[in-house]
Amino acid sequence: MTLVLPPTPDSLRLAADLLRQGRLVAFPTETVYGLGAAAENPAAVRAMFAAKGRPADHPVIVHLSQASQLRDWAAEVPPPAERLAAAFWPGPLTLVLRRNKRASDLVTGGLETVGLRVPSHPVARELLQQFGGGIAAPSANRFGRVSPTTAEHVLSELDGPVDLILDGGPCTVGLESTIVDLSRGLPALLRPGCITAEQLVAVLGPLSIPEASVAPRVSGSLESHYAPQACVELIEPDRLAARATQLAAQNLKVAVLSRGESLAALPESVVVIALPNDDAELGHMLYAALRRVDELECNVALATLPIEQGIGAAVADRLRKAAGPRAVS
Repeated sequence: MTLVLPPTPDSLRLAADLLRQGRLVAFPTETVYGLGAAAENPAAVRAMFAAKGRPADHPVIVHLSQASQLRDWAAEVPPPAERLAAAFWPGPLTLVLRRNKRASDLVTGGLETVGLRVPSHPVARELLQQFGGGIAAPSANRFGRVSPTTAEHVLSELDGPVDLILDGGPCTVGLESTIVDLSRGLPALLRPGCITAEQLVAVLGPLSIPEASVAPRVSGSLESHYAPQACVELIEPDRLAARATQLAAQNLKVAVLSRGESLAALPESVVVIALPNDDAELGHMLYAALRRVDELECNVALATLPIEQGIGAAVADRLRKAAGPRAVS
């Protein structure tokens, strides 16, 4: 049975002890809840992959308590990495660097690189301080599904395989970290997040955005990810009402994720889930809204893309992945 506890001094000590024993602990970060395992314990990392149903070749991010630990895991730390760490850590930014021997094939998915970050959430920081080492922590959900932003979301999917969930309340950002590759010359943006491309350019200068076929594998890089059970369709704003009506006429239960579009004369069966216009607030609420679609047992969710600037680029990335083609089992 999975324990769910508030992050008191006693529960944080318990969490650190469980990690040392090779057990799994879910904890809040500013982005989403992570499923933590001791990064240098092979059995624990394997158990984490099994709990998620995560493919063994899909690398995970190692969370550190401070930037000075970078050299414990990376073979080299180039000057751009030092500048990014100074500008954005602790915070929702992951740096991909050439790994050293401490980063095992299990953590890196067999790649010669490792993803590292220093989170800013006070619970994550205290847990990392008490544990003393690196914690491998992908999102605490079944692989490919909607990332969890509350302890309740974690419990709904991973009750049993996880020994303890530290309930730190809702995550403040709500979208996974920005990922920047610094292992191959020109810095490359591999996953957008709330540390925006514009902010990165202000620190580093030009960025590249590599084709998926040549970029290192990282979390969230598959065509389908962050997906509810319902199908997700991306629609132009002026087509939302017509498409919702068409699908409802096929006896499908439809949800519309609305940012204030004109939705007059929708069938009564169509569920409207209101979303904020502010992109940062939209990012904060997006995963809860996608989970609400499944709670309401909808077959289809219709959504529109925000303008792809700033955090809007990260929201659009997550919506495209949620609407991506899914493997047939």
